[in-house]
Amino acid sequence: MELKDIKELIALIRKNDLSEFSLEQEGFKITLKREAEFVPVVTTAPQVLPAPVALPAAAPAATGPAAAVPVKEGKDIPSPMVGTFYSCPAPDSPPFVSLGQQVTPDTTICIIEAMKVMNEIKAEVSGTIVEILAEDAKPVQYGQALFRIR
Repeated sequence: MELKDIKELIALIRKNDLSEFSLEQEGFKITLKREAEFVPVVTTAPQVLPAPVALPAAAPAATGPAAAVPVKEGKDIPSPMVGTFYSCPAPDSPPFVSLGQQVTPDTTICIIEAMKVMNEIKAEVSGTIVEILAEDAKPVQYGQALFRIR
């Protein structure tokens, strides 16, 4: 990686307001961190609350499917870098993966463009795609969940 490439990385970090960026490529690793600006923190003294008042007994809680709290099942596949997410290899091509599709660790699931370089992203785990969390042709951050698999 040349100095001009590193300067472009720094410009991208500033443009996207990132605090940290890491990149690994064939025997090369770079981590850039930006110091946080000084932000004064204002704290207040704890407040003393009056003693709780006894409330009448509540009605029994509802049961059944309507009462169930949705739980996100599965494991997220995070973005390994900052860049632009692409779900397919070309605008007129089908997506790499779709909902319900089985993937293996070697399955290419998307492309992330960083500094005009197209990086194929592998699933790195086995499972079934249950949710696609990133939008096509939109920026993604390092560690942002791209897909959820089960």
